[in-house]
Amino acid sequence: MGLKSGFDAHFEWNGQGDILKRLNLEKGGRVQQVIDKSVMDYSMEYVPWETGSLARSPYAVTQIGSGKVIYPGPYAHYMYYGEVYGPNIPIFEDDSGEPTSFFSPPGQKKEPTGKKLQYSKDMNPLAGSFWFERMKADHLQDIINDAIAVIGHRD
Repeated sequence: MGLKSGFDAHFEWNGQGDILKRLNLEKGGRVQQVIDKSVMDYSMEYVPWETGSLARSPYAVTQIGSGKVIYPGPYAHYMYYGEVYGPNIPIFEDDSGEPTSFFSPPGQKKEPTGKKLQYSKDMNPLAGSFWFERMKADHLQDIINDAIAVIGHRD
């Protein structure tokens, strides 16, 4: 008869939080704050820009360090996805016979129309839909480098 040996071991370590904090990697910590801010900064040139309010909006409402960048407002969704939502009632402000703008009645559910939005490139040549994905394709390594720069650094 052969001898069998074995053991069960359980190791409990309560210092993980201390190490994460020391490295600035804790939830909501400096590394996450830098990532959130970098995402907003690098996205700025990809966001559609008429008055700049959409591009600047996450700085006012995003909780830096939460890991979630927010573009608020009723139009942010369809600007991001690049599709016209309606119903849209044309507004004629001149005698050209062409609508100068559109009005969507409040209180009515908006539905996608299948028509793609046309973005002005005057202020932001890279402006368009899916700005986060396009920014990330161009700046992911920059964001990683920004985060690495603050790992373990004290102010």
